[in-house]
Amino acid sequence: MTPFHNPIIPGFYPDPSVCRVGEDYYLVTSTFEFFPGVPVFHSRDLVHWRQIGHCLTRPSQLKLKGAPPSGGIYAPTIRHHDGVFYMVTTNVSCGGNFYVTATDPAGPWSDPIYVDQGGIDPSLFFDDDGKVYFTSNGDGCMSTCQIDIRTGEKLAPTRPVWQGTGGRYPEAPHLYKIDGRYYLMIAEGGTEYGHMETIARSDTPYGPWEPSPRNPILTNRNTQADTIIQGTGHADLVKTQNGDWYAVFLAYRTSQQYFHHLGRETYLAPVQWENGFPYIGVCPAEGAVNLRPCPVPAPARVTDFRAQGLEWVMLREPNADLYRFTEDGLLLSGVAENLSGLNPTLLMRPTAL
Repeated sequence: MTPFHNPIIPGFYPDPSVCRVGEDYYLVTSTFEFFPGVPVFHSRDLVHWRQIGHCLTRPSQLKLKGAPPSGGIYAPTIRHHDGVFYMVTTNVSCGGNFYVTATDPAGPWSDPIYVDQGGIDPSLFFDDDGKVYFTSNGDGCMSTCQIDIRTGEKLAPTRPVWQGTGGRYPEAPHLYKIDGRYYLMIAEGGTEYGHMETIARSDTPYGPWEPSPRNPILTNRNTQADTIIQGTGHADLVKTQNGDWYAVFLAYRTSQQYFHHLGRETYLAPVQWENGFPYIGVCPAEGAVNLRPCPVPAPARVTDFRAQGLEWVMLREPNADLYRFTEDGLLLSGVAENLSGLNPTLLMRPTAL
């Protein structure tokens, strides 16, 4: 068993998605208006994570010019199929929904393949019969279409499939097939204290959907007096090689009253199955995973400013003239722009140590 303490990835790492390949786990998160985009983490035990790269490292993949605060890249999903990794996401500031591919999750990743379907928070599902389904959220309803995974071309019209259980802002759909049945899991309630995760099942990828009688299957919305962890939701499921199920999801840590300043982070919880539905409950502050511990090097507390590490991000599209890593250290060139502007000289680390 490997003990864990939440959050498992502290700092600015919201909207986590995870997949398993053999004994290896890979996880991605949102990056909004920051460059490079969509960090990729690797783990062997779901607890100890090490960043191995980014999915979006070139301007041809990530156009952020003029992206406002909280614009840019929303809610990526990572999946693996037939030896290829797929990361699908939305650039809400330029281009819409797209996916990139790689045979090595550390990169390099391909240029974007766009899908002509609106909404945000897209997800890919590879069915047993070879069909590939693209699901996104638009206008308060989850919508699905079949696509050609080689080109992104739609092979069937987009169909609205599920509006959730009535919570506001239904989003972040993930479609799964488990023991012969389809499951559609979404977030509802907004990413504040009302955030929650709900799920429904069907015999087809388009529904009709039978909601879980225990919805919401994950929420901390009624625990304000008991825990600092709040805003739990936007989850993704993963099955270990031992047959156990876990969920990664976002949450935040409150400080005083209802305030929080560390942003939304990545959390972990075990999943139980009851009457054919998964159930998570309240996010635990700590727990254990039924996998052998595989520690990774701790993040450096002292920064070497002679080389740009994976932990550094910039605001919007980078200007190489403003950032120079030399043998003597980092040189930043100032511009006539304050931090409220679109193009200040800014280099930052999203990780909370």
